[in-house]
Amino acid sequence: MRNKVWSFLEKLPIYSLPLYLGATFVLLRLYNSKSSSTKKLPPSPPKLLVIGNLHQLGALVHQSFLSLARSYGDSLMLLYLGSVPSLVVSSSEAAREIMKTHDIAFASRPSTRMFRTISYNLKELTLAPYGEYWRQAKSILTLQLLSNKKVQTFDGLREKVIADCVHKITQCFLSNKPVDLSDLFCSLSNDVTCLATFGRTYNEGEIGRKFKKIMQEFLEVLGSFYLEDSFPLLAVVDRVRGLTAKVDRVALEFDEFLQGVVDETMKKVISNPTGVGENGVESFIEALLKIQKDDNIGITIDGDVVKALLLDAYVGGTDTSSLVLEWVMTELLLNPNNMKKVQDEVRSVLNGKKEISDEDLGKMRYLKAVIMETTRLHPPLALLPPRVA
Repeated sequence: MRNKVWSFLEKLPIYSLPLYLGATFVLLRLYNSKSSSTKKLPPSPPKLLVIGNLHQLGALVHQSFLSLARSYGDSLMLLYLGSVPSLVVSSSEAAREIMKTHDIAFASRPSTRMFRTISYNLKELTLAPYGEYWRQAKSILTLQLLSNKKVQTFDGLREKVIADCVHKITQCFLSNKPVDLSDLFCSLSNDVTCLATFGRTYNEGEIGRKFKKIMQEFLEVLGSFYLEDSFPLLAVVDRVRGLTAKVDRVALEFDEFLQGVVDETMKKVISNPTGVGENGVESFIEALLKIQKDDNIGITIDGDVVKALLLDAYVGGTDTSSLVLEWVMTELLLNPNNMKKVQDEVRSVLNGKKEISDEDLGKMRYLKAVIMETTRLHPPLALLPPRVA
């Protein structure tokens, strides 16, 4: 049969070959469209050949999704981002089904080149595929950083950072200087997260400038559009644009920074066998190194795993926190009546005290309501990270 096909092709005039190839392509398209039409798929806006629905997405992708969902599917909508079929979930009911009822089936993340490069080959928890490693890594992060007991051990560190922040505002007020709240909130979130994660801050001198630059480029890499993700055959275009090289460089620089943090902490642990950090509190990195040394949790905690979990802890606790603080202050400034209610509640709870403790914050119910309403109006992430099934 194969010989007959080749014999037929050899007899064809060279100019007729494109015609036969084109006809074959059309037949394949018709076959695929016929077979796909028999499947029960979610509603989908009309798509173009090759690019799919990419032409219908604007600069603010989440708003484009909302506009399309209103026309084609308030709950579920199928989009084609290039050659990649993507399901857009827009209702709370559908999101609950995917993220809670069937969470395990949708627990993994897409394995793109960029994700693999910056996450130590998907060892970062937010990008790791569901499995034993994911379960153990989540357990480590929860118990050693996010549990109520662990969070309470950082109370003194948070109060100190907040006191320094208030002091800066006071100094600006006394000097009749404006206060850049965006920069202040960013520094506040960064310092608290660094102390809890690394056991020290990285906001001063050359190392502070280098760290800030690395983080800025890291966020740029996360927010860039990569043709390879939607058009695998066009990966070369990302290389020509310099994006591939930038991802590799940023990943290498961040790795060198984290390795320096690990080496520095190892020296401190050797000189202080009790395992308590210089602030009197065990940081997340110290807990990780202790787990690595004990080696009894069922998965291998090598150097890349330590750095990947450090990356998880730091990135997850900085940018989103500062954004929420900015929006809370913005909404209060735009709504003076609500601002006065918050001020009255703070004065009532403090009852003459000058400093606010975590215990005091627990009594401020109206302030909590303001924060919750702000996160509803201005979610830190307009879109949740994509999942795969």
